[in-house]
Amino acid sequence: MKTWVKKSIVIMVAFLTFGLITPTHEIWEAFDQNPSNRASIGPASGTSTALAAEPDYSSDEQVHIQEEEIDYNALLMDAAREQSYIKFGTKIGPKISHEFDNIIFPKMEEAIAMTVASLDEQSLASLTISEKPSGNYGEKIFNVINNDTGSDVIRFHVRTEKRPQEGYYYNFHYHSVEDDFMAHYNLGDIYWEKNTPPKWLS
Repeated sequence: MKTWVKKSIVIMVAFLTFGLITPTHEIWEAFDQNPSNRASIGPASGTSTALAAEPDYSSDEQVHIQEEEIDYNALLMDAAREQSYIKFGTKIGPKISHEFDNIIFPKMEEAIAMTVASLDEQSLASLTISEKPSGNYGEKIFNVINNDTGSDVIRFHVRTEKRPQEGYYYNFHYHSVEDDFMAHYNLGDIYWEKNTPPKWLS
């Protein structure tokens, strides 16, 4: 360190402390002889200690923890809602979304929850929601499928009905594997209007 800088610092410290404290020359010599000391002092050393103190999970344990945190029921419900809105398209969706979200979809969730309630975690993890709802005036919204067997567990449909003097309604219902998809379980109706509704997916 330059001599004039040292002298300036000594004078400032002496002046600020009224002469009670004067820096010793040993401090300056230590810094001059080992400049790497400056790099090792400060928050860097504390940071490495803090990192070392954190628990070190192996990759197998991390994967296991992540698997335990997966909510398969919530994933099914999110996919079910997404496929429903894909089927509705931009012409039907905005007009029926309020009634669908508040009346029909909670009943869909209930039907799915009842169907999967008896399944263990592994069987639940193998369930998926089918993609590609039917277009035109087809009824299929989505199916819940067991990937291990490739078979449907529950099928959700919506039928377009024309009622005399009233107009068009959407009838939401589902079929279950428990009775070989024969029974028709009603979820509710949403009124469209008297004019012919657009095709699905439009």
